[in-house]
Amino acid sequence: MLRPAAGRGISGDTGRLRHPGRLGRGAPPAPASPPPAPSRLLADFTWGVPDLAGFPLADWLWATREAARAMPTSALGYGDPRGSADLREVLAGYLRRVRAAAADPERIVICSGYAQGLGLALRALAGTGVRTVAYEDPGSPATVSAAASGAGMSAVPVPVDERGIDVRALAATGARAVVVTPAHQWPTGVALAPERRLALIEWARSRDAVIVEDDYDAEFRYDRGPVGALQGLAADRVISLGTVSKSLAPALRIGWMLCPAALIGTVVEQKRLSDRGSPALDQLALARMIESGRFDRHLRRMRTTYAARRETLVAALAEHAPGVGVSGLAAGFHAVAHLTRPADEQALVAAARARSVGLYGMSTCRASHATEPVRLVLGFGNVGERAITAGVAAVGDLLGGR
Repeated sequence: MLRPAAGRGISGDTGRLRHPGRLGRGAPPAPASPPPAPSRLLADFTWGVPDLAGFPLADWLWATREAARAMPTSALGYGDPRGSADLREVLAGYLRRVRAAAADPERIVICSGYAQGLGLALRALAGTGVRTVAYEDPGSPATVSAAASGAGMSAVPVPVDERGIDVRALAATGARAVVVTPAHQWPTGVALAPERRLALIEWARSRDAVIVEDDYDAEFRYDRGPVGALQGLAADRVISLGTVSKSLAPALRIGWMLCPAALIGTVVEQKRLSDRGSPALDQLALARMIESGRFDRHLRRMRTTYAARRETLVAALAEHAPGVGVSGLAAGFHAVAHLTRPADEQALVAAARARSVGLYGMSTCRASHATEPVRLVLGFGNVGERAITAGVAAVGDLLGGR
């Protein structure tokens, strides 16, 4: 790269610049003051983030080298928009074994995470005439509404109770698509009850509707074996979305869609138009990770880590905030704290931040953004055990401590 000689201005004159007041010709304007560095938190209970330090870097590098060594040169071109045939074959076997899914590699589409998968699903459904999509409340109103808007749809909330989504309320909306998290409902943590599963499938068949299953937190369950994917019960009525964002890391941007036969062609065309396909080498590396058993080994290790953090959180709340109820702990790496004494969610969050603890209210998960009843969603995936204990101790009196 060519640079001006030492001591010479941009114009080539020595010692000074011409027209110092003119942009692009003279001295550049003084830079704005840099923003203040964010203060380091004692504990940040943000949700949806796995243990980033636990990413199996050595295994991923091994898998990438192995994939690159065996990769044919043809894999470097524009391939099948569905994604690598190798990964789709491996994923199909994995999902059949672990999620009891009816996984056919010909009907799997690799996508760039959940957000893209949801957008592709809703655009494909819009092409069949679906105009309204329902979603769980509380749930992910911003994410679903944005994807629905991009597909030209409207989005309507449906309440969730202790057994999952209210299927009768869903039927009353007139929607012909619904986005659900049956394995571990976001954010309440309830599993969709067996009778609700059957009722939801019957709703889809009777209304010529489609269920978009976000197979969220399915990998990390502590009270029993994993709950099978809803897609395994009705492959013709369910689009199932999965990712490695929680099992490995969000930055990998690798996800997949299990599509009904009637929709696979439309979804593939939407994917082709969107980006022509996901990065090939990363797909092949993930296939090697799963085939080698390293992916399963990583999940077993992380289950142990998250289970320990879960127990630490429960113990810390019992000691420092005994008046707080806790739910949603059966799977995943977040819990819901139920505050029983009067509190203002925003004031509570601000007061905790002043003590260098990041707390997050459930209001953003509600379609109405209501702040009552006061619930906190406590993510512990990326918080060490010492930080969990210290963080809860620092805000225990705010939550309902003695």
